Amino acid sequence: MSLLLLGLPLAYGAYLAWQEWHYRQSLAVPVATPTRIAPAPVLKPFKPDAIVSVMGLSPEGTLAQSAEPLELRASFVYSQGASYALLAGKQHSQFYRVGERLPGGSVLRRVEVSQVVLWRNNREERLLLRPASQHLIPTTQTAATPPKSSSLHLRPLAEQP
Repeated sequence: MSLLLLGLPLAYGAYLAWQEWHYRQSLAVPVATPTRIAPAPVLKPFKPDAIVSVMGLSPEGTLAQSAEPLELRASFVYSQGASYALLAGKQHSQFYRVGERLPGGSVLRRVEVSQVVLWRNNREERLLLRPASQHLIPTTQTAATPPKSSSLHLRPLAEQP
């Protein structure tokens, strides 16, 4: 009888295992097989000049010379705050800040040390500073005289004659 008591739970466990196996076979879940992945398309190299030209800008160093009838006389570049440029027309000179509209219709976009960048006809143009040979203040033609040397120099008392 003890053999029957031990065999009954074992037989019932075998029966449950057989039902589980039969149930899983009836589901027939397909096994996932790896599929061949297509290679990624080869992208063309990034061309920043194309984006720059679409936005109406010019690549660095290739700005067109401005047709604005103005002359850049001086530029005041500040690290903080607005920079100014002194622009001279045929009749008068005036200071302009970045973002201001000029008499010819263009807008002052950037002020740099040796040039200003204008926005005109949907593109950037540059206006260069006058060459160094053309001075704002006329130079005199008189020869400079050296200062007279003086014998009265400030010296410590020990060194005075």
